[in-house]
Amino acid sequence: MRPIRTFNVTPSLPAQLEPLRKLAYNLHWDWDTDATDLFRRLDSDLWASSRYNPVLMLGTISQTRLQEVAEDEGFLAQMNRAAQRLEDYLQNRTWFKKHRSNIVSGECYAYFSMEFGLTSCMPVYSGGLGVLAGDHLKSASDLGLPLVAVGLLYQEGYFAQYFNADGWQQERYPINDFYNMPLHLERDAQGEELRIAVGYPGRVVYARVWRVQIGTVPLYLLDTNIEPNTQYDQDICDRLYGGDIDMRIHQEIMLGIGGVRMLRALGLMPTAHHMNEGHSAFLALERISMLMDENGLTFAEAKQVAQAGQLFTTHTPVPAGIDLFPPDKVLYYLGHYAKRFGLADEEFLALGRENTGDFSAPFSMAVLAIKMATFVNGVSKLHAEVSRQMFVGLWADLPLNEVPIRAITNGVHARSCVAKSTQELYDRYLGPKWSQAGPTDAVWNRVYTIPDEELWRNHELCRSQLVVYVRERLTKSMVERGASSHEVVDAQEVLDPFVLTIGFARRFATYKRATLFLRDVERIRQIIQGDGHNRRVQFVIAGKAHPKDIPGKELIRNIIHFTRDEGLSRSIVFVPNYDIHLSRAMVAGCDVWLNNPRRPREASGTSGMKAAMNGLPNLSVLDGWWDEADYVRTGWPIGSGEDYDEPDYQDDVEANALYELLEKAVVPLFYNRDKDEIPRGWVAKMKDAIRLNTPLFNTARMVQDYAEQGYFAASDRCATFGLQDFKPARELAHWQTHIFEHWYDMRIEEIAISEATDLKVNQSFQVEARLHLGALTPDDVQVELYQGVVSVDGEIHSGIATPMTYRGQDPQGKRLYTVEVTYTTSGLQGLSLRILPQHQYLNSSYDMKLILWAQPESVKITADESFSRTQMASETAALL
Repeated sequence: MRPIRTFNVTPSLPAQLEPLRKLAYNLHWDWDTDATDLFRRLDSDLWASSRYNPVLMLGTISQTRLQEVAEDEGFLAQMNRAAQRLEDYLQNRTWFKKHRSNIVSGECYAYFSMEFGLTSCMPVYSGGLGVLAGDHLKSASDLGLPLVAVGLLYQEGYFAQYFNADGWQQERYPINDFYNMPLHLERDAQGEELRIAVGYPGRVVYARVWRVQIGTVPLYLLDTNIEPNTQYDQDICDRLYGGDIDMRIHQEIMLGIGGVRMLRALGLMPTAHHMNEGHSAFLALERISMLMDENGLTFAEAKQVAQAGQLFTTHTPVPAGIDLFPPDKVLYYLGHYAKRFGLADEEFLALGRENTGDFSAPFSMAVLAIKMATFVNGVSKLHAEVSRQMFVGLWADLPLNEVPIRAITNGVHARSCVAKSTQELYDRYLGPKWSQAGPTDAVWNRVYTIPDEELWRNHELCRSQLVVYVRERLTKSMVERGASSHEVVDAQEVLDPFVLTIGFARRFATYKRATLFLRDVERIRQIIQGDGHNRRVQFVIAGKAHPKDIPGKELIRNIIHFTRDEGLSRSIVFVPNYDIHLSRAMVAGCDVWLNNPRRPREASGTSGMKAAMNGLPNLSVLDGWWDEADYVRTGWPIGSGEDYDEPDYQDDVEANALYELLEKAVVPLFYNRDKDEIPRGWVAKMKDAIRLNTPLFNTARMVQDYAEQGYFAASDRCATFGLQDFKPARELAHWQTHIFEHWYDMRIEEIAISEATDLKVNQSFQVEARLHLGALTPDDVQVELYQGVVSVDGEIHSGIATPMTYRGQDPQGKRLYTVEVTYTTSGLQGLSLRILPQHQYLNSSYDMKLILWAQPESVKITADESFSRTQMASETAALL
């Protein structure tokens, strides 16, 4: 029976408890441990059963209990303190104002992501990408950035994981009840639901807007599960990463295009748009179209304006991880943009192709995002190198090390991942501002003043809490599966709170090699059972495989079968349904964090950062963030960063290295105790992990990097391009057309070198070049000498570019450039010459992806010791 009218019924609170409502609807409570304790104090069982959801809890708790706490002076005092902390927090976010010297009018940054992992009661994320996005918003709030976020609100979200009797992963999709989540339904001036409309082939799809408040940062989520949408269109926001390729393109159109329209409907005009992965890259098309419609700009002009304020972060270390769409589907769903832009089909498809001449190539969302961004970055230094190799084809003839993809290494939000008792410990010894202190802040030297006994006893408490939590969670899953009473009893006795505990939790993709530690069965059995001195080891494992990833599911089943077959079910525990809450328990309560991906396939990895912040040493392959860390003082490296061509051989070598480290380094250090039962050496490594990793791999640092390297510059550039009715953008677009038309008319005709082939280190010499620029002028180009070591392949790799000085033109109209050069190292060295475009409004000389190199077969090269610098100078003077 369908209702004739609906009502949104909100919790009814006694007047004294009204501050609870504000606390519940701002996710600041998620990283304010005292506020979390407040809700747990209301009803600890209901807090857990509600999935730590204060809104649902307040809506279902008995009025009797509410009345009791309304008369409890202790509770009211705690509540009022929490409410005041939230108010103080919202009013005192000052980093942005202190560090942004030239704030653009109406400055606002829009952060687009397919998923956001904020807290357990909002399951609209799948893993690391989403949790990183959630931490980005939390730190943006901490820093006071004028940031808003855009995503989709999934009715079923990502799946809940459980296992059948054979250990095979099963998926369940609980329905998210938006009205009992910390969400606000946005309304228009008339009080009606705020809705936006997005055109799809043959129809219009509508979406309403929900807001999640994360401190000072609003996250706006689009929801298509409404009438008058068809059932198919309602399901666009059904499941995260669900459905076929058509559903994926539907979702990405809604995220990118719908997201831009939503911001406009909310009255927001962002000065920077940040694409977190390529899923939202269609936003560039909508922004170009809006600029054309509203400002009378051509496609080329509007593209300059849109690109000026757009940033792109890639998280993918392999081409297979990039969204690719067949050309016919792109034209079917988005061909109307091609017509609006005045582009032929192949010109439009070229926006998403690396090789624009390959008409059969798919349309890449990552390529579209790169081409439409003024700032591109990878998420670790190693990942940036890998990304430059992946996308070097977009910058033909540009040396690999100069491909403009920067590195901003990921971080994690400290207050969200460090255990409550550990935070209180840091607050006491480091002060309350430790969570945002930078790497050079003197506060970090105080880590070594924490008494060893206090740090160790606190960690033992966290390990004991983990064991209790794992037993409860495993027992519950066994009961729900209908397991035998024997299995239920076993679940209640897994793990030992006094044994060295190794944690492994991540997405079960094959390259992450979750079963590497099982490669030698007898050896790992010996390690687990100990050396006869009760030096045992146990593993806590968690993670999900994508529902369609059969090899990933087999890895999970293999672990479960191994533990059963070998009688190790109490020492190797796979905990089902990995989520934020379980993650926090594991990174706090384990002793070592294990990560062994197949290098260099881990773009960054963040779980190890969370573990380090809790004082856990990492045991990891040198990939992602760990390759940048002090992996000797704060843990142990598996291997030395080698790359292998043969996967099986690599697995053998690195599994053996893992066993060696466990046997000879990790286990002895952990169990080597003094008379007070304190492992002093281990505690020293814990302190190094805290001191060296917490300030560096922190989203406070990460978001500051995005602001200072990306957001500020993009906002300034966006403001500049809008001046005088977009005059700078129009000028740049016209200039670029001129450059493209005449670029290949240029010739590098002669290069004169003042020395022959033999030089001494630090001996200077002159290089002179004569160029035919054709219709271009010296103001249009930047001429550079490129010098460096000549490798065995006859190429200059990682050379240094030095700008040459324009000296005028000779009687034949050739342009003359000179530079003085030295070599600071011996050996076979070489030089070349190149030309790049330059313009005052060009963000980078690499933006146009044009570069002209001197070709030995077509350039006259003279090198003569008798051609002295004095003679060259006199000839130059005569020409001028």
